Amino acid sequence: MLPIDPTKKISFTRHICDGDLVIVYERHDNMKAVKVCQGSVLQNRFGVFKHSDWIGKPFGSKVFSNKNGFVYLLAPTPELWTLVLSHRTQILYIADISFVIMYLEIVPGCMVLESGTGSGSLTTSLARAVAPTGHVYTFDFHEQRAASAREDFEKTGLSSLVTVGVRDIQGEGFPDEFSGLADSVFLDLPQPWLAIPSAGKMLKPDGVLCSFSPCIEQVQRACDSLRSNFTDIKTFEILLRTYEVREVKMDYSQGDEAKPGSILPCKRPQRAIEGGNEQDKLSSQTVMARPCSEAKGHTGYLTFARLKCLS
Repeated sequence: MLPIDPTKKISFTRHICDGDLVIVYERHDNMKAVKVCQGSVLQNRFGVFKHSDWIGKPFGSKVFSNKNGFVYLLAPTPELWTLVLSHRTQILYIADISFVIMYLEIVPGCMVLESGTGSGSLTTSLARAVAPTGHVYTFDFHEQRAASAREDFEKTGLSSLVTVGVRDIQGEGFPDEFSGLADSVFLDLPQPWLAIPSAGKMLKPDGVLCSFSPCIEQVQRACDSLRSNFTDIKTFEILLRTYEVREVKMDYSQGDEAKPGSILPCKRPQRAIEGGNEQDKLSSQTVMARPCSEAKGHTGYLTFARLKCLS
């Protein structure tokens, strides 16, 4: 996923090798992570795809099945990994992740502490942000979740950038070995106010903390705890509105301009047929954009705060 080891790096120009992880893109709402194995096959509604046909092709290639169906083979970027990973817990998605990385001021070389790890969606993007010389230390109280996260980071080639620990941060706090060394701290905990005093000890002067909470009551208690040692406390809710852009058929049979309700869906361009009926002559193709009907709403609140510099 990241150019760390020259012998194992994955990039958009590298050719697929036996043992690589690829994201198989079937359609915009259906993708899956597949490990390439010589002699294995992928079978779906488009047919049977031989892994041996994938080896040697560059990422982004279009490959065909025995039925002439096709899929695309994509490099496993953090953005795509977030869409295909196994959900052991509720995860953060791209809109929240991008905002978190910007407001935490994470750049290559940073040390970041995270609790809890969960499914590793955010951790994957944090690792890319701190690469190649930084490191992410992430903690989860659930031993099996932590073990599964380690396996995922091995699979995606991030194990050199991420260390997964098993620890109850709410009850025990972060390990003392990180005291005063962390550039940023991220908390995704049911009771973040219990971990905030420890997080403050871990941060460098002027370091930034972020707490993710789904309920506003959690935000209120967290902010109360932050006021003693932190400043510049802000809370955000990220709402993403996506648009659907597609080709439609405009009906001009009612006049010079298309009337409301006269937009007809068109799955593919319609070929003009000589001698077609009058209705065909009174319609044309155009591209329309409109908000998607299934827009995602509230995911959670992001609270940021900066550690006070004590003179």
